[in-house]
Amino acid sequence: MPQIIEKLAEQAKSGDATSARLLLERYVPAYKPTDQAQALELPGNTLTAQGQAVIAAVASGELPAAQGGILLTALANLAKLTESDELEKRIAALEARNAKQGPTP
Repeated sequence: MPQIIEKLAEQAKSGDATSARLLLERYVPAYKPTDQAQALELPGNTLTAQGQAVIAAVASGELPAAQGGILLTALANLAKLTESDELEKRIAALEARNAKQGPTP
């Protein structure tokens, strides 16, 4: 295998673009642009207020759109989890109330 790599390197140095491309594709990691992390203060009142703060930060250029999208997705997932927790509590309360009342005739 090292002999193959050496041969490709020689060909690339001689101007063979295919050999150079092959070497670069295999040995140099692809550049993946990333946004720099941004600190963002979210109001703690409601998920809606937090979502609005994210949208405002993206609109003002304070936060990159990709990071805003990730935060909005995280807030949406949090909303689903909160909704599930609340439904679970409501069902448990209804079941407890029905258990106290006994079977209905």
